Amino acid sequence: MAEKQTEKFLEDRHVRQLLRLERLMDVIFAIVIWRIFMLLPRPETGTLNWKSLYTFLFSNRIDLLMIVVGIAIVIIYWSQNNTLFGNLERTDGRHTVMAILQVFSLLLFLYAVRMGTFFDGTLGARIFESLTASLVGLTAVAGWYYAVKKGLVSDTLSDNEARHILDRIMAEPICALLTIPCAFIGPVIWEIAWLSFIPAAQIIKRVRGYK
Repeated sequence: MAEKQTEKFLEDRHVRQLLRLERLMDVIFAIVIWRIFMLLPRPETGTLNWKSLYTFLFSNRIDLLMIVVGIAIVIIYWSQNNTLFGNLERTDGRHTVMAILQVFSLLLFLYAVRMGTFFDGTLGARIFESLTASLVGLTAVAGWYYAVKKGLVSDTLSDNEARHILDRIMAEPICALLTIPCAFIGPVIWEIAWLSFIPAAQIIKRVRGYK
């Protein structure tokens, strides 16, 4: 009887811990969106007199491009986060650590993308961006694999569906890792290598038997 009560207490605590982890994720994503919004260029009084809105926006095109890229990245990983956490019933200490590391890796990736605009074309910037993107994907894969192995996922999720989700998120780190050797060849080849995500995802589906 005491053992059952202890197991029930631990299960309830892990459920509450998942709720706290989800709130933490929500807050971090909200802060990131706000920070991206704050990157919007603003005309300063007393400086240059802009002739039109177009000239103002064109002169700040790099910052605007960064905002578009940042929002796209946030949307992609927010959707992925919803898919993963939407199939969880609870969490534990190790899974929480992996989830926090994934979010930290995402922040590093956004930082790397921004640094890439200042050090455009340099080998170090390309490798840094590829490595941080790899970390985001690898921590997501590790977290989901651990959650499935430890039975943290919903009972309604079948084994086939769990493997399908794992295969889907594996394509991203595989793609990012493939861009690392391409970074040594040149910036054009490196940028083209990012398109490997599409064939990588299709190859994984074929190997795993998905249509």
